[in-house]
Amino acid sequence: MIRGSRHYNLEYNSGQAEQPALGEMINGQGLGAVSRLRYGICRMSFNGCEVIAVHNALVHLGEPQPLKDIAFFMERFRVLLGFFGCNVYRVGRALEHYGVAYERTKDVGDAEAFIVSFWTKLPLLSPIHTVFCVRTPDGIKVYNRYNNFSSMSVCKSMQDVAGRHRPLAVYRLKEQESPCPGFLDAACSATELGTLDLAADRLG
Repeated sequence: MIRGSRHYNLEYNSGQAEQPALGEMINGQGLGAVSRLRYGICRMSFNGCEVIAVHNALVHLGEPQPLKDIAFFMERFRVLLGFFGCNVYRVGRALEHYGVAYERTKDVGDAEAFIVSFWTKLPLLSPIHTVFCVRTPDGIKVYNRYNNFSSMSVCKSMQDVAGRHRPLAVYRLKEQESPCPGFLDAACSATELGTLDLAADRLG
């Protein structure tokens, strides 16, 4: 296999003894297990923010996936072999792949949970960073805001998150549709649905 290819990286990442904990938010891509995983020709400590943003969104939604698997899918959207990370305008493809309902917009607006990509300083003259955020009464929680900071950050406004420039891309997460029939409570379980199907078969 070619070093830096999708399948090479999947085998390499799968072979790492220490993996990011499944179901836990990732903060600080330059720290711990995540920093040693590969995306494209680089390690995720350098270029993994889009992959991590999708990972954190899935954790927030209660649908966590192994980071190595998310990276494998998103390898097809890397820019310059991954040196510039993932194409921020293709992050939605990964959300779709994992069944996440979203709306891509130019502004965050009043979104409760969202992924946002922005220039860290001057447009075209600075790196792009992508983060997952959740709006709360206490402020905007920003996950993986800094490379070497292991905790979530809380910002008062979007300008504190992304600076004064318009974001490059915003993915506003929509409320997930319930798989339950309308006459059932939205919190019903798959087991309850199976019982209803079985009862219907017997009546039929």
